[in-house]
Amino acid sequence: MAIQHEVDICVIGGGSGGLSVAAAAAQFGVSVVLVEGGKMGGDCLNYGCVPSKAMIAAAKHAHIIRDSARFGISSAAPRVQFNKVHDHVHGVIAAIAPNDSVERFTGLGVTVIEEYGAFKDAGTVVAGEHEISARRFVVATGSSAGIPAIPGLERVSFLTNETIFDLTERPGHLIVIGGGPIGMELSQAYCRLGSKVTVLEMFSPLAKDDPELTRVVLDQVAADGVDIRAGVAVKKVSRSGAKTRVVFEQDGKEKTVHGTHLLIAAGRKPNVDRLNLEAAGIEFTRRGIVINDGLKTTNKKVYAIGDVVGGLQFTHMANYQAGLVVRNALFRLPVRQNTNIVPWVTYTDPELAHVGLAEKAAREQHGDVRVIRWPYEENDRAQAERRTRGMIKVVTSKRGVVLGASIVGLNAGELIQPWALAVTSKLKIRAMTQIIAPYPTLGEINKRVAYGYYASSLTNPWLRRVIGFLARFG
Repeated sequence: MAIQHEVDICVIGGGSGGLSVAAAAAQFGVSVVLVEGGKMGGDCLNYGCVPSKAMIAAAKHAHIIRDSARFGISSAAPRVQFNKVHDHVHGVIAAIAPNDSVERFTGLGVTVIEEYGAFKDAGTVVAGEHEISARRFVVATGSSAGIPAIPGLERVSFLTNETIFDLTERPGHLIVIGGGPIGMELSQAYCRLGSKVTVLEMFSPLAKDDPELTRVVLDQVAADGVDIRAGVAVKKVSRSGAKTRVVFEQDGKEKTVHGTHLLIAAGRKPNVDRLNLEAAGIEFTRRGIVINDGLKTTNKKVYAIGDVVGGLQFTHMANYQAGLVVRNALFRLPVRQNTNIVPWVTYTDPELAHVGLAEKAAREQHGDVRVIRWPYEENDRAQAERRTRGMIKVVTSKRGVVLGASIVGLNAGELIQPWALAVTSKLKIRAMTQIIAPYPTLGEINKRVAYGYYASSLTNPWLRRVIGFLARFG
């Protein structure tokens, strides 16, 4: 006989978004069941954000050793002990894991069921021997690597983000199919750790970002040694001995590349297969569960958040959506998600960060806009660090309201944060001119680009006449 649970909220999925809902609801005294059949912490902790950034950190240290001569320090070829890089990555995961553990959430008052959940009907979820009825359900099952339909792939061993961090030996030649953020981040990291790397991208690498800024990233990744092939169509893959053979077409010609390892980084697919969504009357497509702006599905008792709904697939997006669900489910406050205020960062070196509208979208929506740029080379701290490749690009309305910002360069992910505030709060760019930035810091570029908005006013004849008139009075 099934073990029965009747609760206020049932959360399906123990990744970032699901854990945020469960923790908040429990702390408000609401009864919560959390259903998770895989690893607590989900993709972000175990296969995504955390291990990839730990790997990138190791790669940066290797790069510093090679690149130290311009600081007056003898450079050298780093001796990479890849098994210890593996230990470092998994050590970081282990250090963070207690925050997402079953024990922690049980201590918060959450009933954790370590089984996969599926809908029995519109108001019931079954997980192993458990049957859960709830006032509200939250589906937060995330996504997994999308596997393209490439002839021969089913007969070849390949890696995804769920398996690549288990490697204890460095790949001799890593072939990466996909030039999005995951593909480019890992390509550069593995190259800096000593692997030969080839990237095959059907369209343009980092295509969702402003091409004016992505060019800076791609130039550096190529300078590091990554062979980036854009505009290619992968025709087939096969395995011969210790080598994987990938045949692709580029510029009308068939070409071949041989590697020791193959990484598939060609997009994500929503994790909906186990959920039996049809039984609950929940509509979904291959892109994910269909939701309205209030994050509700076609079953009004069920919310869906995070990667499983498609769109912006970031940990902080799931956390943002989780906050909206808590407000609506617990306090009946009206909510409406606004994806325009969500920033994102690609953690290549240099980093690439963005929030709000890019230039093209801003012109389409607002017509007359202002675009202001400021280069890293004009920043004294960037000069001291010898990291002058980069720029900030800000888009405002004709009245100076900040519509969006993009940054490429050292610490771009940190520098984008005040612009996220500006976009969220609909600030005018004048607010950035009033900040007192410590000297010398990279953050000064945010103030300098803001002053650039007013630069044209300095040549205004009327303004010059006013200044001349006032000067007569001493």
